[in-house]
Amino acid sequence: MSTKIYHGNLTAENLARAICTRFDDNNLRARYSKSGDQYIVLINSRSSAISGGKTSIGMTIQQLEEGVAVKVGKQDWLGIAASLGVSALSLKMNPLNLLGRLDDIAQDIENLSLDDRLLEVVDEVASTMGASQQLAERIRRTACAYCNTANPVGEPRCIACGAPLGDVQPRTCSTCGFVAAPEDTACTNCGAQLS
Repeated sequence: MSTKIYHGNLTAENLARAICTRFDDNNLRARYSKSGDQYIVLINSRSSAISGGKTSIGMTIQQLEEGVAVKVGKQDWLGIAASLGVSALSLKMNPLNLLGRLDDIAQDIENLSLDDRLLEVVDEVASTMGASQQLAERIRRTACAYCNTANPVGEPRCIACGAPLGDVQPRTCSTCGFVAAPEDTACTNCGAQLS
């Protein structure tokens, strides 16, 4: 379970509500609850779903000072696999039985990509609310290695002592938004190579 961090004007509650609004439909049920400073979102198949196998996925959204951290769990796909197995057996028994299972097969295929769709919705909602995986301009500061004064990002020299600041500029991982240390070559959160 990897963590994606979004910086900017985005709250955990707004993101949880938006996800529930998007995924609460005829076949899926989405709900959220609050636990401390984080929201837990659960999306699962409705018991009254007309077609497809059962599935569920959960995610946590933690409120940060300047944004949110999102963790998506592993999807439970055994119900989908069982439904696809029933379709395969129906096909083997009589190929015409497959016609009666087309809705189930279509729903199963759609549900297989639930975790990808969930991350797409998170990216879309974050973008709509002006959040991204880049550091918010308001909190982007560089600490001088000599006098520990906070300097605006991009300053070539410390505003207090004049020391060079080139090697200590902050950066974030383009994959997950995690703030990387200047000496890191790979993200310590997701393992992606840093540019």
